[in-house]
Amino acid sequence: MSDVYAQPTAAAQPASTGDLAQYTTLCLGGPAGRVVTATTADEIVGRVREAGSEILLLAGGSNVVIGDAGFPGTVILVRSRGLRVLTEDERTVTVRVEAGEPWDDLVAATVRNGWAGLECLSGIPGSTGATPIQNVGAYGQEVAETIVAVQVYDRIAGTVGQVETDACGFAYRSSIFKYSERWVVLSVDFRLARSPLSGPVRYAELARALGVEVGDRVPLAQARSTVLGLRAGKGMVLDADDPDTRSVGSFFTNPVLDAATYEQVRQRAADLGEPPSWPSAGDTVKVSAAWLIDKAGFGKGYAGPEGTAISSKHTLALTNPTASASTQALLTLAREIRDGVHHRFGVTLHPEPVLINCTL
Repeated sequence: MSDVYAQPTAAAQPASTGDLAQYTTLCLGGPAGRVVTATTADEIVGRVREAGSEILLLAGGSNVVIGDAGFPGTVILVRSRGLRVLTEDERTVTVRVEAGEPWDDLVAATVRNGWAGLECLSGIPGSTGATPIQNVGAYGQEVAETIVAVQVYDRIAGTVGQVETDACGFAYRSSIFKYSERWVVLSVDFRLARSPLSGPVRYAELARALGVEVGDRVPLAQARSTVLGLRAGKGMVLDADDPDTRSVGSFFTNPVLDAATYEQVRQRAADLGEPPSWPSAGDTVKVSAAWLIDKAGFGKGYAGPEGTAISSKHTLALTNPTASASTQALLTLAREIRDGVHHRFGVTLHPEPVLINCTL
């Protein structure tokens, strides 16, 4: 299932087959062959079964780029809602959340209830069902740390089942669900700590904004409000009045490099300063894609064709500020950036959103 919560449709009946741009935060995408809505897990399964092989599941479209030709098959708008407590004790609570529940609504609810574990993921547009697909993360937290199980419809077996955390294949912005047509996410189980305080703050930028040291804990509401402020300052919180938010957030993932490649990047960047980086799994190093983009000559506000541009607030966000560009124009800008970074640093950037009926 692709990312997030778009415009709600009142009933589980066929919706408009107009351009899919109306269901994406980029405001891009051509027509669908057919659009239907599903408001419960059972309806999602039923819609998938009746639609056959060519389907696209959309909850809100904040992490998807749809081609100008649209999607010829059936688009299923996931509009299931709700969360319920499965188990709880003095230290933890486990909640099951429906796939279509808007993600930030869930985070806000956990903060209100004194459940810690998702507070640094505040403000991320999207649906709950999309988060395990992408292993959504920000400001030092990832959903993989709190997910205990994902309820799915297995299109190959034709059955509804559950995938435990260890079988989800979680990695940096990835899982077994990403780029797979087999799995349809129906709901997600999260185990959260009962605590008025956040988890230890891991991200240096967030620690500075909070006025604390890395490793300190702060009240949940303070962590949430500070993250929301940081994200808004980068155009990463949806705002109809801010054209910079007509994006998919970060368009490229931070490259994870082996030691030899990282050393080559450092040598190529000797005249620019030390590339921001973080230790990653094994002997690898994660490097800031935003820094590479900027130092390759693509700064904030860099203009692409048809009015597309790099966000004026963050170099990782590619925007469609006038909501009038084509997908091809946005991808042309993305290719220019990718190729420019490779020419300057020898590193190939990879897109973070799912590309539907288009390629980079």
